[in-house]
Amino acid sequence: MITNTQGAQMKRVRELLAKSRARSEQGCYVVEGLRMCREIPAGDLEAIYASESFLLRHGAEELPGVPETVSDSVMEKLSDTKSPQGVLAVVRQRRHEAEELFAGPAASLFFLEHVQDPGNLGTMIRCAEGSGIDGLILSADCADLYNPKVIRSTMGSIFRVPVAVVDDFQGTLLRAKACGVKLFAAHLRGEEDYDRIVYPAKTGVLIGNEANGLSEEAAALCDELVKIPMEGRVESLNAAVAATVFMYEIYRQKRNRLAL
Repeated sequence: MITNTQGAQMKRVRELLAKSRARSEQGCYVVEGLRMCREIPAGDLEAIYASESFLLRHGAEELPGVPETVSDSVMEKLSDTKSPQGVLAVVRQRRHEAEELFAGPAASLFFLEHVQDPGNLGTMIRCAEGSGIDGLILSADCADLYNPKVIRSTMGSIFRVPVAVVDDFQGTLLRAKACGVKLFAAHLRGEEDYDRIVYPAKTGVLIGNEANGLSEEAAALCDELVKIPMEGRVESLNAAVAATVFMYEIYRQKRNRLAL
């Protein structure tokens, strides 16, 4: 049983939780909690750790691999949550290229530019799965995809929703358009309401930074600027909420087409 945090394994877990650079260099990240650990895809699990009290309560049968036992005090020090469940895992990252997401005959995609809040990013990934969105493409200056707060907010969707991170966001938009993706920007200057648009089979929706919205350069590359109508004195919605509104309108239209 591991009883201190100074050994190589525990130092590695601490680094992966705390440092984006370590996650990038090692190609791994950490997930916590029984539910998340159960959902780790076969082949992605690198290591799993369970506290002594967790194993006494649950045993190891529900876990996806053979856990290394750690003391309760070590687990409390490692955990990134206020109330640790007593189990965490090191998981290998899945790499996706933007082209693989928009090269096919049909794809509903969301392009996120400079989205900074980890909770927003995680929520968008979770809602993307719930609404059947085919993937997300992130500018490199978005919040770290594998930040523990992002991972928690996805509630497991990180394992199932393809996400690509790109250095050249505008260049990626141009390549998507060349592949037949019609681009819509969620924008305060939009002339048409989001629910009056017919979204084609190859659709891309752009969501911008929480405070500043989309850059002018990105907005200029879109085929249409689209707005969410507002009542009262509200000017705009939280980025994750706005994305979800678009996601479920696209989903509604898909369902209606399938019902015909």
